[in-house]
Amino acid sequence: METLTQTRKDPIRPYDYEEWRSGYRSLTEEYDYPIEDIEGEIPADLCGTLFRNGPARFERGEQRCQHPFDGDGMVCSFTFKDGKAHFRNRYVRTEGFVEEEKAGKYLYRGVFGTQKPGGWLANMFDFRLKNIANTNVIYWGGKLLALWEAAEPHRLDPHTLETIGIDYLDGVLKPGGAFAAHPWMDPGIETGAPRLVNFSLKPGLSTTITIYEFDEAGNLMLEHSHPIPGFAFIHDFAITPKACIFFQAPAFFNPVPFLLGIKGPGECLDFKLEKPTQIVVIPRDGSKAEIYPVQSGFVFHHANAFEEGDEIIVDSVCYGFFPSVKEGQDFLDVDFDALAPGQLWRSRINRKTGEVTRTLIEERCCEFPYVHPHNAGHPYRMLYMGAAHEPRGNAPLQAILKRDMETGETQLWSVAPSGYVSEPIFVPFPGKTGEEEGWLMTLVYNGQTRKSELVILDARNLREPVAKLKLRNHIPYGLHGSFTSEYFG
Repeated sequence: METLTQTRKDPIRPYDYEEWRSGYRSLTEEYDYPIEDIEGEIPADLCGTLFRNGPARFERGEQRCQHPFDGDGMVCSFTFKDGKAHFRNRYVRTEGFVEEEKAGKYLYRGVFGTQKPGGWLANMFDFRLKNIANTNVIYWGGKLLALWEAAEPHRLDPHTLETIGIDYLDGVLKPGGAFAAHPWMDPGIETGAPRLVNFSLKPGLSTTITIYEFDEAGNLMLEHSHPIPGFAFIHDFAITPKACIFFQAPAFFNPVPFLLGIKGPGECLDFKLEKPTQIVVIPRDGSKAEIYPVQSGFVFHHANAFEEGDEIIVDSVCYGFFPSVKEGQDFLDVDFDALAPGQLWRSRINRKTGEVTRTLIEERCCEFPYVHPHNAGHPYRMLYMGAAHEPRGNAPLQAILKRDMETGETQLWSVAPSGYVSEPIFVPFPGKTGEEEGWLMTLVYNGQTRKSELVILDARNLREPVAKLKLRNHIPYGLHGSFTSEYFG
């Protein structure tokens, strides 16, 4: 598992470039079958459903999308009961997906640069963006929702994954409204009642952030909006029992190339590294937002946040600059060495003095941090992440890293040279709240077999998997997912 391979006259690397590229093949088939090829044993007390979402269709006709994030969303489910598992996958039947399936070509422009055929004349002044529902999937308030942060959620049948349609959250959202793709579940340690906390952005010369909080039944409990200076491009945020925390990178949006049909919106972003990132703290009671400048950088994901006296501590995967795909570049030709690696940093925000200090916690390239759900927004010790095999440099995620945030001790489970991991989702042992009392579930793409496996690890010790569930098919590299104890077999 630690073997290194040589690729394409490059220096020795722990991955094969062509094998990595093969993980971005579209999956056109939709499956529904019991998983029978299993190494190890599925825990008998594991019961529930793992949902995952991600882009899985990367071309229409002869045209490939400009960026994988423009791919149509496909939701997978793994159901567990009595030591057995079942797999199914279905595309989210968004309006755009159905129309483009029928036409056999792109009819919509993509946020990250995908254009309709016909050049700039065919794209000029066409401001429609397809809701691709490809980023996350959650089960909350009796609804299974596929999320894409620039538009409304799509509701799915949790048993079959069939698309029911756009869901406006019982009137909370209006047509054309947005609902972010990275909500947090507040465990309700202080209040005794869990809540789903999420936000929406309305960007422009200034940006409005709207916070939403829902109870377990899906009822809206709080909603408040806050204007902040400047354009904001934000995927994730963090919560504590009293605050929501956003990192606003110094991004500037030039709409002219988009209006003229030359570029997608994502390609019109320009990040000014000489300017600071703004940390925006919005109290959950709806009072005035607070803004704290900090060293420039970009954040996709936060690991967790918590409060200590006058300070808010936020742990985040930070990049030196936005890892974009340049205009005209094939996303399969990524030069990992030219991109800044994501690294784990700790920011301490002193709300009394206004001072922010930053500390590098983990130098290894990492992403998709995850904590025990019971510790969301609270002090914690154990963190789990996707990580590179090597301790330095940028590279594909080929390992799961466990880090003790108090002692600094780490444990690495690697599937190099031919494996590529996804977000590790922490599934607590039934009735347990200990930070190591659970399973980690991660999808692994096997570059040699060209198929995927769902790997179950014991969070107490990552040395050997509890079980490997080998699929008959591959699943393209995905984004986010969630687990519910509800069994939807």
